[in-house]
Amino acid sequence: MKKYNFDEIIDRRGTDCVKYDMLETYFGRADALPLWVADTDFRVPDFIMDALRARMNHDILAYSYRTDGFFQAIIDWMDRRHDWKIEKEMITTSPGVVSAVTLLIMALSEPGDKVIVQPPVYFPFFTSIKGMGRKMVENPLIIKDGRYTFDFENLKKGIDANTKILVLCSPHNPGGMVWTAQELEELCRICTENGIFIISDEIHADLVFSGNRHIPLPKVSEAVAMNSAVLMAASKTFNVAGLSSAFVIIPNKKIRIKYEQVLNTVHIHSGNIFGNIATEAALRDGYQWLDQLMVYLEENCKFVESFMAERLPRIKIMKPEATFLVWIDFSAYNLSEKELMKRLIDGGVALNHGSKFGTGGEGYFRLNFGCPRATLEEGLLKIEAAFKADH
Repeated sequence: MKKYNFDEIIDRRGTDCVKYDMLETYFGRADALPLWVADTDFRVPDFIMDALRARMNHDILAYSYRTDGFFQAIIDWMDRRHDWKIEKEMITTSPGVVSAVTLLIMALSEPGDKVIVQPPVYFPFFTSIKGMGRKMVENPLIIKDGRYTFDFENLKKGIDANTKILVLCSPHNPGGMVWTAQELEELCRICTENGIFIISDEIHADLVFSGNRHIPLPKVSEAVAMNSAVLMAASKTFNVAGLSSAFVIIPNKKIRIKYEQVLNTVHIHSGNIFGNIATEAALRDGYQWLDQLMVYLEENCKFVESFMAERLPRIKIMKPEATFLVWIDFSAYNLSEKELMKRLIDGGVALNHGSKFGTGGEGYFRLNFGCPRATLEEGLLKIEAAFKADH
Protein backbone atom coordinates (compact mmCIF):
# COMPACT_ATOMS: atom_id res chain seq x y z
CA MET A 1 0.00 0.00 0.00
CA LYS A 2 1.33 3.42 -0.92
CA LYS A 3 2.17 5.71 2.00
CA TYR A 4 1.15 9.33 1.51
CA ASN A 5 3.13 12.20 3.04
CA PHE A 6 0.90 14.77 4.72
CA ASP A 7 3.88 16.46 6.39
CA GLU A 8 5.04 17.84 3.04
CA ILE A 9 5.18 21.63 2.94
CA ILE A 10 3.96 23.01 -0.40
CA ASP A 11 4.37 26.72 -1.15
CA ARG A 12 0.98 27.94 -2.36
CA ARG A 13 1.80 31.63 -2.61
CA GLY A 14 1.62 33.06 -6.11
CA THR A 15 -0.91 30.47 -7.32
CA ASP A 16 -3.90 32.87 -7.20
CA CYS A 17 -5.34 31.04 -4.21
CA VAL A 18 -7.67 32.86 -1.86
CA LYS A 19 -6.16 31.36 1.28
CA TYR A 20 -2.66 32.79 0.75
CA ASP A 21 -2.78 35.36 -2.01
CA MET A 22 -5.71 37.37 -0.62
CA LEU A 23 -4.41 37.75 2.92
CA GLU A 24 -3.55 41.40 2.29
CA THR A 25 -7.08 42.05 1.00
CA TYR A 26 -8.89 40.44 3.92
CA PHE A 27 -6.48 40.90 6.82
CA GLY A 28 -4.18 43.74 5.77
CA ARG A 29 -1.13 41.57 6.20
CA ALA A 30 0.23 39.42 3.37
CA ASP A 31 2.71 37.55 5.57
CA ALA A 32 0.20 36.17 8.09
CA LEU A 33 -0.03 32.40 8.50
CA PRO A 34 -3.39 31.46 6.94
CA LEU A 35 -5.47 29.03 8.99
CA TRP A 36 -8.76 30.37 7.71
CA VAL A 37 -10.19 29.33 4.29
CA ALA A 38 -11.64 25.80 4.45
CA ASP A 39 -9.34 24.09 2.00
CA THR A 40 -6.31 22.03 2.98
CA ASP A 41 -2.61 22.46 2.34
CA PHE A 42 -2.15 18.81 1.31
CA ARG A 43 -1.07 17.77 -2.17
CA VAL A 44 -3.93 16.59 -4.36
CA PRO A 45 -3.47 12.79 -4.52
CA ASP A 46 -1.64 11.29 -7.47
CA PHE A 47 -4.58 9.29 -8.83
CA ILE A 48 -6.52 12.53 -9.36
CA MET A 49 -3.60 14.45 -10.85
CA ASP A 50 -2.74 11.53 -13.15
CA ALA A 51 -6.30 11.44 -14.47
CA LEU A 52 -6.26 15.19 -15.09
CA ARG A 53 -2.86 15.08 -16.83
CA ALA A 54 -4.01 12.21 -19.02
CA ARG A 55 -6.93 14.31 -20.24
CA MET A 56 -4.62 17.27 -20.80
CA ASN A 57 -2.71 15.20 -23.35
CA HIS A 58 -5.60 15.80 -25.73
CA ASP A 59 -5.51 19.32 -27.13
CA ILE A 60 -9.25 19.93 -27.44
CA LEU A 61 -11.25 20.86 -24.36
CA ALA A 62 -14.72 21.17 -25.84
CA TYR A 63 -18.19 20.26 -24.56
CA SER A 64 -18.20 17.09 -22.49
CA TYR A 65 -20.62 14.96 -20.51
CA ARG A 66 -20.49 12.84 -17.37
CA THR A 67 -19.81 9.21 -18.15
CA ASP A 68 -21.31 6.10 -16.58
CA GLY A 69 -18.03 5.84 -14.65
CA PHE A 70 -18.73 9.18 -12.98
CA PHE A 71 -22.08 8.03 -11.66
CA GLN A 72 -20.86 4.55 -10.72
CA ALA A 73 -18.03 6.04 -8.66
CA ILE A 74 -20.59 8.01 -6.63
CA ILE A 75 -22.87 4.99 -6.24
CA ASP A 76 -20.01 2.76 -5.05
CA TRP A 77 -18.63 5.43 -2.71
CA MET A 78 -22.00 5.93 -1.02
CA ASP A 79 -22.36 2.19 -0.57
CA ARG A 80 -18.84 1.52 0.76
CA ARG A 81 -18.29 4.65 2.84
CA HIS A 82 -21.81 5.36 4.08
CA ASP A 83 -23.73 2.10 3.70
CA TRP A 84 -26.22 3.99 1.54
CA LYS A 85 -27.53 2.36 -1.61
CA ILE A 86 -28.54 4.86 -4.25
CA GLU A 87 -29.43 4.64 -7.92
CA LYS A 88 -28.03 6.55 -10.85
CA GLU A 89 -31.23 8.44 -11.57
CA MET A 90 -31.16 9.97 -8.08
CA ILE A 91 -27.92 11.81 -8.88
CA THR A 92 -27.82 15.26 -10.38
CA THR A 93 -25.16 17.96 -10.27
CA SER A 94 -24.19 21.53 -9.48
CA PRO A 95 -21.07 23.70 -9.79
CA GLY A 96 -20.91 23.71 -6.00
CA VAL A 97 -22.80 22.85 -2.84
CA VAL A 98 -23.78 26.47 -2.16
CA SER A 99 -24.97 26.79 -5.75
CA ALA A 100 -27.16 23.76 -5.17
CA VAL A 101 -28.61 25.31 -2.00
CA THR A 102 -29.55 28.40 -4.00
CA LEU A 103 -30.99 26.40 -6.89
CA LEU A 104 -33.12 24.27 -4.57
CA ILE A 105 -34.43 27.39 -2.82
CA MET A 106 -35.38 28.76 -6.24
CA ALA A 107 -37.05 25.51 -7.25
CA LEU A 108 -39.00 24.79 -4.07
CA SER A 109 -40.09 28.16 -2.71
CA GLU A 110 -41.30 31.59 -3.70
CA PRO A 111 -40.07 35.08 -2.79
CA GLY A 112 -41.23 35.90 0.72
CA ASP A 113 -41.27 32.26 1.86
CA LYS A 114 -39.33 31.38 4.99
CA VAL A 115 -36.15 29.30 5.08
CA ILE A 116 -34.70 28.08 8.38
CA VAL A 117 -30.99 28.08 9.22
CA GLN A 118 -29.37 26.99 12.48
CA PRO A 119 -26.50 29.31 13.35
CA PRO A 120 -23.68 29.57 13.97
CA VAL A 121 -23.32 27.90 10.59
CA TYR A 122 -21.59 28.10 7.23
CA PHE A 123 -22.28 31.72 6.27
CA PRO A 124 -22.86 31.43 2.47
CA PHE A 125 -26.26 29.94 3.35
CA PHE A 126 -27.33 33.42 4.40
CA THR A 127 -26.76 34.99 0.99
CA SER A 128 -28.37 32.02 -0.79
CA ILE A 129 -31.55 32.68 1.17
CA LYS A 130 -31.64 36.47 1.29
CA GLY A 131 -30.34 36.90 -2.25
CA MET A 132 -33.32 34.93 -3.57
CA GLY A 133 -35.77 37.17 -1.73
CA ARG A 134 -36.65 34.59 0.90
CA LYS A 135 -37.01 35.39 4.59
CA MET A 136 -34.29 33.79 6.71
CA VAL A 137 -35.52 32.37 10.01
CA GLU A 138 -32.94 31.49 12.63
CA ASN A 139 -33.13 28.52 14.97
CA PRO A 140 -29.84 28.99 16.85
CA LEU A 141 -28.01 25.90 18.01
CA ILE A 142 -27.61 25.36 21.74
CA ILE A 143 -24.61 23.95 23.58
CA LYS A 144 -25.15 20.81 25.62
CA ASP A 145 -22.37 18.70 27.11
CA GLY A 146 -19.77 20.74 25.26
CA ARG A 147 -21.24 20.31 21.77
CA TYR A 148 -23.92 21.92 19.67
CA THR A 149 -27.33 20.37 19.35
CA PHE A 150 -30.68 21.44 17.90
CA ASP A 151 -33.17 23.56 19.83
CA PHE A 152 -36.31 21.64 18.94
CA GLU A 153 -38.70 23.70 21.05
CA ASN A 154 -37.56 26.95 19.48
CA LEU A 155 -37.72 25.34 16.05
CA LYS A 156 -41.36 24.40 16.50
CA LYS A 157 -42.25 27.90 17.71
CA GLY A 158 -40.75 29.49 14.59
CA ILE A 159 -42.68 27.45 12.04
CA ASP A 160 -45.74 28.78 10.24
CA ALA A 161 -47.56 28.19 6.95
CA ASN A 162 -44.92 30.15 5.01
CA THR A 163 -41.99 28.04 6.28
CA LYS A 164 -40.92 25.92 3.32
CA ILE A 165 -37.29 24.82 3.74
CA LEU A 166 -34.66 24.05 6.38
CA VAL A 167 -30.98 24.13 5.43
CA LEU A 168 -28.96 21.61 7.43
CA CYS A 169 -25.17 21.48 7.73
CA SER A 170 -24.23 17.83 8.37
CA PRO A 171 -21.52 17.38 9.58
CA HIS A 172 -21.62 20.85 11.04
CA ASN A 173 -19.35 23.70 10.01
CA PRO A 174 -17.94 25.38 12.10
CA GLY A 175 -18.61 23.24 15.19
CA GLY A 176 -17.65 19.88 13.71
CA MET A 177 -20.70 18.00 15.05
CA VAL A 178 -21.70 14.66 13.55
CA TRP A 179 -25.40 14.66 14.26
CA THR A 180 -26.65 11.55 16.02
CA ALA A 181 -29.50 9.36 14.80
CA GLN A 182 -31.70 10.70 17.60
CA GLU A 183 -30.97 14.33 16.70
CA LEU A 184 -31.68 13.76 13.02
CA GLU A 185 -34.82 11.73 13.65
CA GLU A 186 -36.41 14.46 15.78
CA LEU A 187 -35.37 17.23 13.39
CA CYS A 188 -36.80 15.30 10.44
CA ARG A 189 -40.00 14.46 12.30
CA ILE A 190 -40.70 18.13 12.93
CA CYS A 191 -39.93 19.08 9.34
CA THR A 192 -41.91 16.23 7.79
CA GLU A 193 -44.98 16.95 9.92
CA ASN A 194 -44.87 20.60 8.88
CA GLY A 195 -44.17 20.07 5.17
CA ILE A 196 -40.69 21.57 5.40
CA PHE A 197 -38.16 20.32 2.85
CA ILE A 198 -34.62 19.70 4.14
CA ILE A 199 -31.57 20.70 2.11
CA SER A 200 -28.68 18.80 3.68
CA ASP A 201 -25.16 20.09 3.01
CA GLU A 202 -23.04 16.98 3.58
CA ILE A 203 -19.80 18.16 2.00
CA HIS A 204 -17.79 17.13 5.10
CA ALA A 205 -19.39 13.66 5.29
CA ASP A 206 -16.15 11.81 4.52
CA LEU A 207 -14.10 13.64 7.14
CA VAL A 208 -15.50 11.94 10.24
CA PHE A 209 -13.32 10.97 13.20
CA SER A 210 -13.25 7.58 14.92
CA GLY A 211 -16.12 6.91 17.29
CA ASN A 212 -18.58 8.84 15.11
CA ARG A 213 -20.62 7.85 12.07
CA HIS A 214 -22.16 10.18 9.54
CA ILE A 215 -25.75 9.36 8.59
CA PRO A 216 -26.85 10.55 5.13
CA LEU A 217 -30.15 12.26 5.83
CA PRO A 218 -32.33 10.09 3.53
CA LYS A 219 -31.29 7.04 5.56
CA VAL A 220 -33.36 8.29 8.50
CA SER A 221 -36.56 6.98 6.87
CA GLU A 222 -38.30 6.62 3.55
CA ALA A 223 -40.45 9.64 4.36
CA VAL A 224 -37.31 11.71 4.96
CA ALA A 225 -35.78 10.42 1.72
CA MET A 226 -38.79 11.81 -0.13
CA ASN A 227 -38.47 15.13 1.68
CA SER A 228 -34.76 15.92 1.38
CA ALA A 229 -31.80 16.50 -0.90
CA VAL A 230 -28.18 15.65 -0.10
CA LEU A 231 -25.42 17.93 -1.38
CA MET A 232 -21.89 16.55 -1.63
CA ALA A 233 -18.57 17.07 -3.42
CA ALA A 234 -15.05 15.70 -3.53
CA SER A 235 -13.74 19.21 -2.95
CA LYS A 236 -13.17 19.31 0.83
CA THR A 237 -12.00 15.73 1.13
CA PHE A 238 -9.55 15.68 -1.79
CA ASN A 239 -8.66 19.40 -1.91
CA VAL A 240 -10.09 20.08 -5.39
CA ALA A 241 -12.46 22.95 -4.56
CA GLY A 242 -11.04 25.04 -7.39
CA LEU A 243 -12.60 22.67 -9.94
CA SER A 244 -16.15 23.73 -8.94
CA SER A 245 -17.86 20.37 -9.16
CA ALA A 246 -20.52 19.00 -6.80
CA PHE A 247 -23.25 16.40 -6.96
CA VAL A 248 -26.76 16.37 -5.56
CA ILE A 249 -28.70 13.27 -4.54
CA ILE A 250 -32.48 13.69 -4.65
CA PRO A 251 -34.47 10.45 -4.18
CA ASN A 252 -37.82 12.13 -4.88
CA LYS A 253 -38.27 12.24 -8.65
CA LYS A 254 -40.75 15.14 -8.62
CA ILE A 255 -38.37 17.27 -6.56
CA ARG A 256 -35.45 16.27 -8.76
CA ILE A 257 -37.30 17.35 -11.88
CA LYS A 258 -38.05 20.75 -10.32
CA TYR A 259 -34.41 21.15 -9.37
CA GLU A 260 -33.13 20.20 -12.81
CA GLN A 261 -35.54 22.59 -14.49
CA VAL A 262 -33.85 25.46 -12.64
CA LEU A 263 -30.38 23.97 -13.19
CA ASN A 264 -30.99 23.76 -16.93
CA THR A 265 -32.68 27.16 -17.13
CA VAL A 266 -29.55 28.89 -15.86
CA HIS A 267 -27.41 26.61 -18.06
CA ILE A 268 -24.98 25.32 -15.46
CA HIS A 269 -25.80 21.63 -15.82
CA SER A 270 -22.85 20.48 -17.92
CA GLY A 271 -20.09 21.24 -15.46
CA ASN A 272 -16.48 21.24 -16.59
CA ILE A 273 -14.25 18.51 -17.93
CA PHE A 274 -11.71 18.55 -15.13
CA GLY A 275 -14.25 18.72 -12.31
CA ASN A 276 -15.98 15.64 -13.70
CA ILE A 277 -12.71 13.76 -14.13
CA ALA A 278 -11.42 14.68 -10.66
CA THR A 279 -14.66 13.66 -8.96
CA GLU A 280 -14.71 10.29 -10.68
CA ALA A 281 -11.04 9.58 -9.93
CA ALA A 282 -11.39 10.66 -6.30
CA LEU A 283 -14.43 8.53 -5.53
CA ARG A 284 -13.17 5.56 -7.55
CA ASP A 285 -9.60 5.39 -6.22
CA GLY A 286 -9.55 7.44 -3.01
CA TYR A 287 -10.33 4.89 -0.32
CA GLN A 288 -6.82 4.18 1.02
CA TRP A 289 -5.70 7.80 0.66
CA LEU A 290 -8.68 8.98 2.69
CA ASP A 291 -8.04 6.41 5.41
CA GLN A 292 -4.51 7.78 5.79
CA LEU A 293 -5.70 11.39 5.69
CA MET A 294 -8.14 10.77 8.52
CA VAL A 295 -5.42 9.32 10.75
CA TYR A 296 -3.34 12.44 10.14
CA LEU A 297 -6.24 14.85 10.69
CA GLU A 298 -7.24 13.14 13.92
CA GLU A 299 -3.66 13.46 15.18
CA ASN A 300 -3.69 17.15 14.19
CA CYS A 301 -6.94 17.60 16.09
CA LYS A 302 -5.48 16.01 19.21
CA PHE A 303 -2.42 18.23 18.84
CA VAL A 304 -4.63 21.33 18.91
CA GLU A 305 -6.54 20.02 21.93
CA SER A 306 -3.43 19.24 23.97
CA PHE A 307 -1.68 22.49 23.00
CA MET A 308 -4.63 24.60 24.07
CA ALA A 309 -5.18 22.67 27.30
CA GLU A 310 -1.54 22.87 28.34
CA ARG A 311 -0.49 26.30 27.10
CA LEU A 312 -3.62 28.39 26.54
CA PRO A 313 -6.09 27.09 29.13
CA ARG A 314 -8.32 30.17 28.90
CA ILE A 315 -9.05 29.31 25.28
CA LYS A 316 -11.70 26.60 25.02
CA ILE A 317 -12.29 24.48 21.96
CA MET A 318 -15.38 22.61 20.85
CA LYS A 319 -14.04 19.13 20.20
CA PRO A 320 -14.79 18.38 16.54
CA GLU A 321 -16.30 15.05 15.60
CA ALA A 322 -15.59 15.68 11.91
CA THR A 323 -14.02 18.16 9.46
CA PHE A 324 -10.55 19.76 9.55
CA LEU A 325 -11.95 22.79 11.37
CA VAL A 326 -12.04 23.62 15.07
CA TRP A 327 -14.29 26.19 16.75
CA ILE A 328 -12.35 28.11 19.37
CA ASP A 329 -13.88 30.14 22.20
CA PHE A 330 -11.88 33.26 23.16
CA SER A 331 -14.64 34.78 25.29
CA ALA A 332 -12.70 34.36 28.56
CA TYR A 333 -10.48 37.28 27.54
CA ASN A 334 -13.42 39.71 27.62
CA LEU A 335 -12.21 41.38 24.43
CA SER A 336 -14.33 42.50 21.49
CA GLU A 337 -14.12 40.55 18.26
CA LYS A 338 -12.28 43.48 16.71
CA GLU A 339 -9.74 43.45 19.53
CA LEU A 340 -9.29 39.69 19.28
CA MET A 341 -8.83 39.91 15.52
CA LYS A 342 -6.24 42.64 15.86
CA ARG A 343 -4.28 40.65 18.40
CA LEU A 344 -4.28 37.58 16.16
CA ILE A 345 -3.27 39.49 13.06
CA ASP A 346 -0.61 41.45 14.90
CA GLY A 347 0.64 38.05 16.04
CA GLY A 348 0.82 36.88 12.44
CA VAL A 349 -2.04 34.38 12.19
CA ALA A 350 -5.30 34.61 10.20
CA LEU A 351 -8.46 32.88 11.45
CA ASN A 352 -12.14 33.24 10.51
CA HIS A 353 -14.02 35.45 12.99
CA GLY A 354 -17.05 33.91 14.60
CA SER A 355 -19.70 36.56 14.02
CA LYS A 356 -19.47 35.82 10.31
CA PHE A 357 -21.19 32.51 11.05
CA GLY A 358 -24.21 34.27 12.54
CA THR A 359 -25.93 34.26 15.91
CA GLY A 360 -23.90 32.49 18.58
CA GLY A 361 -20.59 33.03 16.83
CA GLU A 362 -19.53 36.00 18.92
CA GLY A 363 -16.30 35.37 20.82
CA TYR A 364 -15.35 32.42 18.63
CA PHE A 365 -12.84 31.97 15.81
CA ARG A 366 -12.56 29.07 13.37
CA LEU A 367 -9.15 27.47 12.88
CA ASN A 368 -8.28 25.19 9.97
CA PHE A 369 -5.98 22.31 10.99
CA GLY A 370 -5.97 20.72 7.53
CA CYS A 371 -2.27 21.40 7.06
CA PRO A 372 1.14 19.84 7.79
CA ARG A 373 1.77 19.56 11.51
CA ALA A 374 4.71 21.93 11.33
CA THR A 375 2.43 24.61 9.90
CA LEU A 376 -0.18 23.93 12.56
CA GLU A 377 2.39 24.15 15.35
CA GLU A 378 3.71 27.43 13.95
CA GLY A 379 0.19 28.86 13.97
CA LEU A 380 -0.53 27.73 17.52
CA LEU A 381 2.76 29.20 18.73
CA LYS A 382 1.79 32.52 17.16
CA ILE A 383 -1.55 32.42 18.97
CA GLU A 384 0.24 31.60 22.22
CA ALA A 385 2.62 34.53 21.76
CA ALA A 386 -0.31 36.86 21.04
CA PHE A 387 -2.08 35.95 24.28
CA LYS A 388 0.78 34.92 26.60
CA ALA A 389 0.58 38.17 28.59
CA ASP A 390 -2.92 37.18 29.71
CA HIS A 391 -1.87 33.81 31.16
